[in-house]
Amino acid sequence: MILVLNMGSSSLKAAVFDDGLAILAQGGVSEIGGAGKLSLNGRAAPCACQSHASALESWLAALTATGADLSALRIVAHRVVHGGTELTTAQPLSPALRDRIAQLSDLAPLHNPPALAGMDAAAARWPDLPQVAVFDTAFHATQAPVDTTYPLPASLRDAGLRRYGFHGISYAGLVRSLGPDLPPRLLAFHIGAGVSACAIRDGQSAATTMGYSPLSGTPMGTRSGDIDPALVLRLARDLGIEGAEQVLWRESGLSALSGIGPDMQRIEAAGTPEAEFAIDHFCQWIARQAAGLIPAMGGVDAFAFTGGIGENSVRVRTRILDCLSWLGDLPVHIVRADEERTIARTAIEALGPKP
Repeated sequence: MILVLNMGSSSLKAAVFDDGLAILAQGGVSEIGGAGKLSLNGRAAPCACQSHASALESWLAALTATGADLSALRIVAHRVVHGGTELTTAQPLSPALRDRIAQLSDLAPLHNPPALAGMDAAAARWPDLPQVAVFDTAFHATQAPVDTTYPLPASLRDAGLRRYGFHGISYAGLVRSLGPDLPPRLLAFHIGAGVSACAIRDGQSAATTMGYSPLSGTPMGTRSGDIDPALVLRLARDLGIEGAEQVLWRESGLSALSGIGPDMQRIEAAGTPEAEFAIDHFCQWIARQAAGLIPAMGGVDAFAFTGGIGENSVRVRTRILDCLSWLGDLPVHIVRADEERTIARTAIEALGPKP
């Protein structure tokens, strides 16, 4: 079996697959550090876990209680949000790789440390079990410097201040899913709690809307996306750094405009003027930023949507496509996001065939 761990800033997503990548179990723990819930195969129960390590132990205990035999595990695979510029392929975990992921925590302070906590917890439980790190930024390593460089002083560029791009595991899975139907120039949209668009040329990332962090790009569920840098400075002066981070990461986006929260189903059902404006704003700015990616691949042959909103909201897809109708009547693909299975497959490939 392969155990896939996706550690968020205050959550754990987990899935177990067999060697044929059939899913055996999935779930996770929400609100780590608070009054969270543990879910497993569609069932949920309260779980007040105070750390990612204790959340993992609680989830594994629940899994074992169902009769699962954890002695059959042969790989633990981890989603790592940030691999910097050099970690561009999935790799077996080693002390040196763990140290490098820790060093990159400054670039993803909400995500890399929890991933490391998952690695450490797995190593403590199964010291001889292979672990593999799969990097969310890796898919975008094919972008040209003109697409990744910020116009900043050389000393800051050398310190790693550049565009990286995210949702790479999702886009890699989308490319694989389309297989022979993959068009040469695909404009893809990952629309969920986080939102980005990606110009995919010949199966590789040419440009994407997210940049230095997953806060940038289009509006999202609770994140602002791109706003004037002077406004960020104003927020930092008025609210302090932590206050500004709270607003930009957790109190903006669809939630702020709708007055309802980030759940698109609830927003669509509300029918209030604020909800209608939030939907129009969300879709128009996704389309505007996505259109700006097209020059990086010299045109567009088709669109693809993935992610919870991208897959399930006909209204959002239609509104975005209406904004892009000037591009002509192009094929539209709807692809189910399957990041955990993509991580499992990538980990198996990274370790190579069994001896």
